[in-house]
Amino acid sequence: MRGRPTHVAAVVLTAACVLVAGCGRSESDASEAELKVSTTTAIIADLVRQVGGDRVDVTSIVPHHGDPHSYEPSPGDAAKVARADLVFGNGLLLEEPGIMKMVHSNARKSTPKIEIAEKLEQYGGTVMKLEEDLGLDVLWLGWAVEGEVAGDGSQVRTTATGLEGPGDLRVYLTDTLGRPKVYVDSRDGFDDSDSFTLPPEAHTHVNWAFSEPGTYRLTVEGRTETLDGRTEEFGSGTFTFAVGTDAPEGATVLDGGHADLALNAGTGKVYVRADDEKSGERRRFAPDEVVLNVPDRARESVPEESAYSFLGEAGDPLWVLPQAVLGKHVHGDLDPHAWEDVSNAEAYVRRIQAELAKADPAGAKTYAKNASASLKRLGALDEEVGRTLATIPERNRKLITTHDAFGYLAKAYGMEVAGFVVPVPNQEPSAAEVERLGDTIREKRVPAVFVEPNLAARANVLERVAQDEGVDVCTIYGDSFDDKVHDYVSMMRHNATELAKCLGGTAG
Repeated sequence: MRGRPTHVAAVVLTAACVLVAGCGRSESDASEAELKVSTTTAIIADLVRQVGGDRVDVTSIVPHHGDPHSYEPSPGDAAKVARADLVFGNGLLLEEPGIMKMVHSNARKSTPKIEIAEKLEQYGGTVMKLEEDLGLDVLWLGWAVEGEVAGDGSQVRTTATGLEGPGDLRVYLTDTLGRPKVYVDSRDGFDDSDSFTLPPEAHTHVNWAFSEPGTYRLTVEGRTETLDGRTEEFGSGTFTFAVGTDAPEGATVLDGGHADLALNAGTGKVYVRADDEKSGERRRFAPDEVVLNVPDRARESVPEESAYSFLGEAGDPLWVLPQAVLGKHVHGDLDPHAWEDVSNAEAYVRRIQAELAKADPAGAKTYAKNASASLKRLGALDEEVGRTLATIPERNRKLITTHDAFGYLAKAYGMEVAGFVVPVPNQEPSAAEVERLGDTIREKRVPAVFVEPNLAARANVLERVAQDEGVDVCTIYGDSFDDKVHDYVSMMRHNATELAKCLGGTAG
């Protein structure tokens, strides 16, 4: 926003129906379009429509209600991508890796594949570091890939090749519907099925479940995989876990905060990377320099649901480092949700204009005219967002949500992300965790908490605690549209109005 105070307030949008994504095109209109464009999300599709007008036929891979972090593309999505003259994604690892792999596998080689946010700053936008701090009382351990891998759509496969210890290890991921997907299971030995892939510079959260207390040593190896089937092994390492027992004397012990077992495809090294809880500095440890602690307080029981029978008999003890964030949630170091700052949406429009004109030079004047009109609307919208959210009393400008998607909104408009609340997969929150959430709501004196419609299934804990604390539960949109909100402007207008209404400001 031009001349906008650094600390204004959170999110809104005003504009006419001119940006409505739901305004459909007839089949005859689509057949006359100069470009067929496929986008990964409905938000990007809407912005492309505003710039492209009648010269583009736009489809989105992730539908309304969908979550780009976890959506699994269908054969129909692949067919649309195969017909596309241009594919737009967000980038910064917003999209579930399977989406981008499908794009690179099915789009024609000559089709430009643009990840808009990857060069956002060149078009007047800003990107920011993704902050993750769920306050778990045990180590939050994930997997990560560092280093570049040549080739579009290339991935790094991490494979468990051996385990020494008194019991079994299962590494699994719980999706947004609570269903587990097992990646590593030591019970029947190890083969290529005890593995998973990540794109370069990516990270993901998983559950680590050990069946018995004691010391374990897990060996993993990495290899690169390209879309044309070429593979190359590049490194291996053995990691030590102290499960319900004391770590060896003299060892550096990690027992809290955020860490990853990391494979570097560029150097061939395998190590533990961890964020120092005091300085925030990222440190890297060779496998023999560190012990990963799974304390006795991490002891849980095998759930009764049949889907978790791979963990053992219901009620059997388990020592678990939890995933904490439901769904695949693969991401990098930078926050991909840049559009939540309206001035960044302007940068999206500039990039879209440039790429459409490059693909269709005959339409350059049309794209420039449409982009100019869109930028004018978004500029006015950005000003309105600031004015609306500035009406929220400063003491109330705090966001507690179900998703870490609102950092840009907070930074741009003078809000504070007080916390995003997600359940630990497969277990009810402890009394202490529920109490801590209640304490946060009371300490921050928030009048409301916010739930995203497409993540409502995750919100029962937040809603229950909010009810106990006597605060409102309101709706905010992050990654996707729904049946009520069909376009970017309506989404941001809703967010601004809802934030102001629920946090004591003046709505519209």
